[in-house]
Amino acid sequence: MKWSIKVGRFAGIDVFMHFTFILLLGWVAFVHWRQGQSLTAAVAGVVFILAVFLCVVLHEFGHALMARRYGIKTRDIILLPIGGVARLENVPTHPMQELWVAIAGPAVNVVIAVVLFVWLKATASLEPMQTMTITTGPFLERILAVNVFMVAFNLIPAFPMDGGRVLRAILATRKEYGRATQTAAAIGQGIAVLFGFIGLFYNPFLLFIALFVWIGAAQEASMAQMKSAVGGITVRQAMISDFRQLEVNDSLKRAVELTLTGSQKDFPVVNDGSLEGVLTQTDLLRALADQENYPTVASAIQRNYTTVDELDMLESALTKLSDCDCHTLPVMNQGKLVGLVTMDNLGEYLRIQAAMKN
Repeated sequence: MKWSIKVGRFAGIDVFMHFTFILLLGWVAFVHWRQGQSLTAAVAGVVFILAVFLCVVLHEFGHALMARRYGIKTRDIILLPIGGVARLENVPTHPMQELWVAIAGPAVNVVIAVVLFVWLKATASLEPMQTMTITTGPFLERILAVNVFMVAFNLIPAFPMDGGRVLRAILATRKEYGRATQTAAAIGQGIAVLFGFIGLFYNPFLLFIALFVWIGAAQEASMAQMKSAVGGITVRQAMISDFRQLEVNDSLKRAVELTLTGSQKDFPVVNDGSLEGVLTQTDLLRALADQENYPTVASAIQRNYTTVDELDMLESALTKLSDCDCHTLPVMNQGKLVGLVTMDNLGEYLRIQAAMKN
């Protein structure tokens, strides 16, 4: 993911931190310093947030390690200011597998909360919850409260929370996966409307949660619908086979000519028939603005690119396009470039398929 830095690798899974997380730490330090008027208070606030996000990381590893039991790999785990994301290579299609993967994360927080509660009880250091605030109160008890909140929040039966996936898994035991997703998404959006209504009168923060849930449910439903539409279709059937390409020694002027004389935005760049990289429209514009440092096409291309095989399923290409945050995928056959897959041509292909079915 862009704008992220790697903080470590655990159990074979890379953990990244988005740069906005650093802004969150700075904001927390400022709030605690302003309240306590001391460096100690600021450091205490940062330590608390780091402890909370350690619980978030353990939550995401719960998902990742459970998925691994079913042969599903995790690309990475990304820490964001609003939580964490374990990016699985694919979603379990068997309902019970998805159920266990979804519930494994909150289960980790339950274990953490129980361990802390037992410790606080055993040491007679458990204080009334009403005496605590976000910035004040016993450290371990606040961590306990956060884990309880994480369990409750994540089990709300709405996407993108774990509860939405649990609900879909349960529904999928009785109906087709796509229909189960649509039903779960509709329920999630109903919950979002309820949160929004309550937020108008009682807590404005619920409006933010309502928007978050509504968008998450819509995206999940859209993605499930698209995956259902491309099911059983190979990349070869939907790829662009009539495309333009550049040579590594071509000038930027040549790239501009191809851009202006056609609708293609990104160009594969080859060297003696072998794919060397991809010149995106963004990279071309950057190179044109600084032509002294970009004398040829080769100096501006992205060499760390993602490809797809023409015999792969189209669903795989769709997932790769989403994960690589790119617009174009070169299509390969036995090491040779044979086509391109773009988000635009996938959209056109699906629209044509839908029209032919009507």
